[in-house]
Amino acid sequence: MTGRELDLYLSEGYFRMQQDVFTCRFILFDNRLCPVHWLRLDLARVTYGKSQRQLLKTNARFSVDVRPFVLTPELETLYAEYRDSISFDAPLSVEACLLDGSAYNVFDSYVVEVRDGTRLIAAGIFDGGVRSIAGIMNFYHPDYRRYSLGKYLMLQKIRYAQQQQKVYYYPGYVVSYYPKFDYKLYACESATELFDQLSGNWLPFSWETMSTLAAAMLDE
Repeated sequence: MTGRELDLYLSEGYFRMQQDVFTCRFILFDNRLCPVHWLRLDLARVTYGKSQRQLLKTNARFSVDVRPFVLTPELETLYAEYRDSISFDAPLSVEACLLDGSAYNVFDSYVVEVRDGTRLIAAGIFDGGVRSIAGIMNFYHPDYRRYSLGKYLMLQKIRYAQQQQKVYYYPGYVVSYYPKFDYKLYACESATELFDQLSGNWLPFSWETMSTLAAAMLDE
């Protein structure tokens, strides 16, 4: 998977699943068909409000490093501790989420490591393209839950992408009638775009636009 290929797939509403790419238009929750809306942030338009600035200030005492992704026992141990603390379904391991038995990663992947001293307390994995990055997974130690490290990792991915002069950051999707994924709008709602799966166009995000797209998808 070249960087240009990844950019193209992302721009067409596809996303990584293990060593493939996929897309979907609906997810079934509680016997209700819920439209899926893929997201991206226009990095040139990202600005932070009070909440984002406060989070960066609060967590400034932690060290942050971005490096090429290598699957390590330290990452797997952290993920296992995270998985044991959550109440929703999640992959069994980092390996299962990203590689699923493959000996070779076809994506150009990186990891954001957040440490308290020498202790790894959070990790965020993303794939790099030529013009974009795609956030794949974030996890953190439950002892540090109050530091909102999942959101903090999103901000660190954005910082890295801006430093690398990328154009877009793709965080995944939100789902109509199911607010669990709304945290993906946290970084900067005004710089976020929605993929219109019917027209193939990216539109400025608003809740009204999302509702209109959902209705059109269900009508179709």
